[in-house]
Amino acid sequence: LQAHLCRCTGWLTILEAWRLGADEGELPTGEGRDRTAADRRATLEGRTPQRTGPAIARGRGGFADDEAPRDALVAVLGPDGSPRVAETLTEARRLAANPPGRRTTRRWDPPLEVPPGDWFRTLRTSWVEPAYLETDASWCVPGGEPASPLANGGAFGAKRTSEVTALARRLADEHGRPVRVLWSREDVVRRGPKRPPIAAGIDGSGRGVMRVVRTPGVAEAVAVVAPELVVEEVEVAGPPTSAHIRGAGWVEAAVLLAACGDAPDVVVSPDGGRAEAVVAADGTIGVRVDAGRPLDPVVLRSYAIGAAHMAWSWVTSESLAVDPDGEIHDLTIRSFGIVRAADMPPVEVEIVDSDRDPVNGSDAVFAAVAAAAWRHHGHPPVWPVAP
Repeated sequence: LQAHLCRCTGWLTILEAWRLGADEGELPTGEGRDRTAADRRATLEGRTPQRTGPAIARGRGGFADDEAPRDALVAVLGPDGSPRVAETLTEARRLAANPPGRRTTRRWDPPLEVPPGDWFRTLRTSWVEPAYLETDASWCVPGGEPASPLANGGAFGAKRTSEVTALARRLADEHGRPVRVLWSREDVVRRGPKRPPIAAGIDGSGRGVMRVVRTPGVAEAVAVVAPELVVEEVEVAGPPTSAHIRGAGWVEAAVLLAACGDAPDVVVSPDGGRAEAVVAADGTIGVRVDAGRPLDPVVLRSYAIGAAHMAWSWVTSESLAVDPDGEIHDLTIRSFGIVRAADMPPVEVEIVDSDRDPVNGSDAVFAAVAAAAWRHHGHPPVWPVAP
């Protein structure tokens, strides 16, 4: 399962639970926890309605395809992007005749160049894959409302404009029967939106220029945290991009601003979440997060660990091979460069017991840990920092 674990809440808590179960002694029961508060915290962090509890851990999260009618037709995409519809998934896949996903050993430089200038820090980021676990799926009955592909997970904002719902509705109406629409991992990689790469230079006072792959809303996101960064949007051949993906634009701006100062790296998100992060000499990632009233420290800690994992992985090892014509050559989970559970540094989380209204905290953690990881590696000008 190294390549197929949900990273919304990180992998360290899964390892902790495994070790806890292997130890002799009494296990915690979770009695006394306020599930309503836990669900609220999960919803704040995931930015979509979510539920918590043992049933979710057992796979009963309400994912769209789990609840589709048994007599529904099945639609998958063919090589040309058009749907192939059949009575069963096996038959639909046979009709589609898609080649299996692949990875490449080739690598291309980040798509944008740093603007000219006398800069204190420069940064170029690469294409990366959101890599949410549950691939896009929906179903619909004729004349009905399609099931949400989000279900019990936010997908880091990457499913907000998913095409599967509209396709499920259209096919159900055309066939006069319920239809399930299922994207493969290859479909998600080819068709799903990505975080827009950037290339930026900043002086010691926070002024600078950020070039970013043209994406509606990203300039406004940057301006919220770094009003003195000039944003230049650039047309680039490549996959679709979205400003809905976790902190796109403002996180990169916050990281650049943090790099102008000293450790610990401190970030305040547009939501009001506040996080500090530092990487110790032994590699341990220390996080302090103020997300207003914690509501449920277990859930908040888990999301903070997940954000730390995503940030560390983004800075140190993740990239997606996209050629100059915009074609993606990495189509498998293992090809995205995501840091494995076994390779993730320890993460220590301190939660501030605040009396403020609760807000999302994990996005601030994501930004702060990215800044701390970059500092830990000496602020090299290109991500990922590892070859």
